[in-house]
Amino acid sequence: MRTRLYPLEELDDIPGTKIFNARRSRQAYHLHKFCMSLMQAENREKFKADERAYLDNFRMSEEQKQAVLDRDFNRLIDLGGNVYFLVKLSNTDGWSVQKAVGSMTGMTADEYAAMMRAGGRPAKGNRSIREGN
Repeated sequence: MRTRLYPLEELDDIPGTKIFNARRSRQAYHLHKFCMSLMQAENREKFKADERAYLDNFRMSEEQKQAVLDRDFNRLIDLGGNVYFLVKLSNTDGWSVQKAVGSMTGMTADEYAAMMRAGGRPAKGNRSIREGN
């Protein structure tokens, strides 16, 4: 048996970060199946033609379906989504990764790019929820 260097619960203490693990993978299995379906042009067209009807072909939770319809990537991650799958949704909309990630921060794509060029977010306040730093 492997010995862990730290308890896995410590990963939940990182502000704004959801660690993708086996539990979250199971939670989002059908969401990820939907996202992977968008790799085929025919499926992207079906989705664009009637998003709700297309989503109803997948055993996703209603919360997941609504978050897809809202393009709420933060909520999709809260509901188990992994960005490597979710990017297929943003690509279907013609979004750059920069625009998708910017939408998750409340910034435009240009504002997000400028923030990253300036060194990204400061570490202070982004290291620990419990300790507030």
